[in-house]
Amino acid sequence: MRVEWHGQSAFTLSGKEATVVIDPFGDLSSRRRWDYPPIEVPAADLLLVTHEHIDHNEVGAVGGEPTVLRAQAGRHDSPLGEVVGVASEHDEAAGTERGPNTIFAFELDGVRVAHFGDFGQAGLRPEQRRAIGAVDLLFLPVGGGPTIGAEGAAAIVAELEPRWVVPMHYRTERIDFLEPADEFLAATGEPVRLATPCFETGELPQDGPVAVVPAAP
Repeated sequence: MRVEWHGQSAFTLSGKEATVVIDPFGDLSSRRRWDYPPIEVPAADLLLVTHEHIDHNEVGAVGGEPTVLRAQAGRHDSPLGEVVGVASEHDEAAGTERGPNTIFAFELDGVRVAHFGDFGQAGLRPEQRRAIGAVDLLFLPVGGGPTIGAEGAAAIVAELEPRWVVPMHYRTERIDFLEPADEFLAATGEPVRLATPCFETGELPQDGPVAVVPAAP
């Protein structure tokens, strides 16, 4: 599977079976310092939006006629089989401050994927953990502020024990808000730092958990 990081929480996952786009954003440069390049995905089979904030829900950036799941909890049919949407919150106050968030879990090319969107709870509840199931490839916010930070993210890695964890939603040279990923990476062992925003899962170490850090686009 090929994974491309577009910045913030946006990814394209390209497998033999399908192409999945998660949390695409539009042009946010007028609102804050935002130097990530615009997302241009010609076509996808599945488009997932974890919550309805503008740095996560620009569905118009993705071409084709993908199946779209917008912050929908439940078990959904899709072009690549079942997608599980797990209801969660964007804050530690039961969603009363920043609203709901959906964790999406699915399998692509034999890899079990979980994307945590803007997860902001103090920790996973037992029923959420059961619904997510086993995880190979974990996309996890680590930048604090409106989501969990380093300590909370490291605790989730320890609980889920994925093969690979890709930190997201943190400060890079492209944005000047959120916290950097350094503290999280220090808590999770020696990371695999990449020179590009893309990687192939088949080329990564197979014994994890290992943090994989794509270069900022």
